[in-house]
Amino acid sequence: MKSLAKLLLLSTLWLASSAFAFFDQCKDLFPAQQVPSTTQLGRDLCFDDFAIYYSPSDKKPIYTVERLNGEQLQAPHPRRTNQFYEEARLPWNERALLTDYRGSGYDRGHNVPAGDMTRERGMAQSFSLANMMPQARQNNQGIWAKRVEEPTRMYIKRAQGDVYVFTGSVGHAGSIGKSRVTIPSHLYKLIYDPNKNLAWAYWVENTDDAQMSPPISYAELVQKTGIDFRLPTDIGESKLSKPVEKGATEPRQLIGAWYPVFFDQYSPEKVAAIISNIKAGRVASIEIQYDRNLKLAQNLAQEIQAQSSMQVTLSQSSPPDSPNVSYERNRVTAIVRSK
Repeated sequence: MKSLAKLLLLSTLWLASSAFAFFDQCKDLFPAQQVPSTTQLGRDLCFDDFAIYYSPSDKKPIYTVERLNGEQLQAPHPRRTNQFYEEARLPWNERALLTDYRGSGYDRGHNVPAGDMTRERGMAQSFSLANMMPQARQNNQGIWAKRVEEPTRMYIKRAQGDVYVFTGSVGHAGSIGKSRVTIPSHLYKLIYDPNKNLAWAYWVENTDDAQMSPPISYAELVQKTGIDFRLPTDIGESKLSKPVEKGATEPRQLIGAWYPVFFDQYSPEKVAAIISNIKAGRVASIEIQYDRNLKLAQNLAQEIQAQSSMQVTLSQSSPPDSPNVSYERNRVTAIVRSK
């Protein structure tokens, strides 16, 4: 009985801690550095230009957050990569896999759009499967891209100061793949402009024939999602500190964590850069992901290990069939964890 009581106590403590997101490395991405509160269990993942609260059970984001401004979005953007990869920070039983989307009929739908990224590392990180949700194909390429993502960017380009954007999905319309990635029934995007203390949300059904409806209020979104995004309760009178004026925001520093290096063929420059970072003490670990190109994966692992003391892990997974990204099958991705 004592052992059972101890086990229950430990389980309770784990659940309590797992439901609380810290985001220690990237709180500056949140309005007034206030992290949303929710009863949903998840893992907090910081990236260079966005953050994700990820559901280990649904294998998709509970929500993502970005801090954007007009100057940033009007700057030159890096080339879209379409190079998807599995999130190496997550345990195997919590990851969505490339194979999960194969033949599913659903797109790997970005929560944080690649179109918002203005740095190459941010662009690469946006293709982590931790940032994806199973999204109806016509929805992803049509109403969501044209009537939600693009109008959001247009608003931010005209806004003064920073604007915060939360994106996520709710509901259960089945699952895909061996990992049972949850197909959401509805998608949302919340926009908060602290300069005007205005907030509104797009709420869209996750179907190919979804119809656009007027934005819903912040209060209605909280009711629908069960997430308190910690915005002012009196939208209209800002309680947050005065935002930095447009163009005065200090550039965010790279926070490290995991980032992908892609090899469609052997690249001595990329290998040399990885080895240089290892020797400089900037790399904690490396996982190499591959599908068909085992030979290239093994060659990369052997060379990295021969020229450094770093042990490399190999991981095989197959990408889904897609007419636009067929080259993924021969790609090898080195997932580098920096210190």
